Amino acid sequence: MIRKEISRSYQELSEELEQAPEDVETLEDMDEEQEDLEEPNSDTLPERDSGRNSPSVRFSRTCLKNVFSVLLIFVYLLLMAVAVFLVYQTITDFREKLKHPVMSVSYKEVDVYEAPGIAIYPGKAKLLSCEHHLYDHIPPLKNSGQQRKNQCITQTINYTDPFTNQTMKHALIVKGPCEVRKRELVFLQFHLNETEQDFSAIDYLLFSSYKNFLSSENQTRFMQDCESSFSSWKFSGGFRTWVKMSLVKTTEEDGSQSVEFRQETSVVNYIDRRQMTEKGDQLFFVVFEWKDPYIQEIQDIITANPWSMIALLCGVFLVLFKAADFAKLSVKWMIKIRRRHLKKRARELNHIS
Repeated sequence: MIRKEISRSYQELSEELEQAPEDVETLEDMDEEQEDLEEPNSDTLPERDSGRNSPSVRFSRTCLKNVFSVLLIFVYLLLMAVAVFLVYQTITDFREKLKHPVMSVSYKEVDVYEAPGIAIYPGKAKLLSCEHHLYDHIPPLKNSGQQRKNQCITQTINYTDPFTNQTMKHALIVKGPCEVRKRELVFLQFHLNETEQDFSAIDYLLFSSYKNFLSSENQTRFMQDCESSFSSWKFSGGFRTWVKMSLVKTTEEDGSQSVEFRQETSVVNYIDRRQMTEKGDQLFFVVFEWKDPYIQEIQDIITANPWSMIALLCGVFLVLFKAADFAKLSVKWMIKIRRRHLKKRARELNHIS
């Protein structure tokens, strides 16, 4: 009989556990109810413990916990606002850096430049001489105004003006200096007969490589492209114009490279010692040389790093996620404490009644 009763009690217990599963919160409420029921009957506790477990002390602790939770929620809301502002500012700075890359300037020292091309448009002026000199030394002129031996590599080319497509242009192409360490220079002389103008000048332009001009299949098209891409300058008659060139290479964002000449010019008065009968011809003197052995290389660099921005955004979103998770848990905890307080208060009122 005893075994049958024991087996029957085990079956009833298992059926009760299967039919009435309770969650953790219900068990905690039952524990709290049991504690509340035991507290009035515990006469053996000292007065200090009874004062600690009094309703007023429990209410003050609950208020402090609630206030502290609210403060934490406000702090994390503030952190979330700062994180959102940081994300916005980071994205804005990244877009601005993409629109405005930083210009990087470097100088490359060379011993020998590639010989540039000098395109001169003399018009009615005639070339008297073209000479190469070293170490910036130009000997005194003898028999100025007379034809002399040409020491330069020159070539004459005719092509149509790329802007008007009507005017025929006559250009004299001269190979420029290349020995930068020896301060090589090119000295040219022109003269113009019976000019009717008060002022006279000869146009010229510079392009980066004389070798590319010689090797091009269509030299006419090459000169038209040079005139469209490079600026032209002038040197006037009656003076010696000293042109010091410097080369600037620019790398664009798409990887293409462009070459630009920068020059400094100085003009020196020419003392004409010719006879009065010969001074009717206008004389032109021009000197071309390299300014220094440095090639200036310019490249646009985007300082915005997408990987650093992605890492920063990941960190910010992680902080936002943690803050939202903590705020959600804090709200749940406050709601749970509030429910417990209301249940306790209701039980106390029922007990009193």
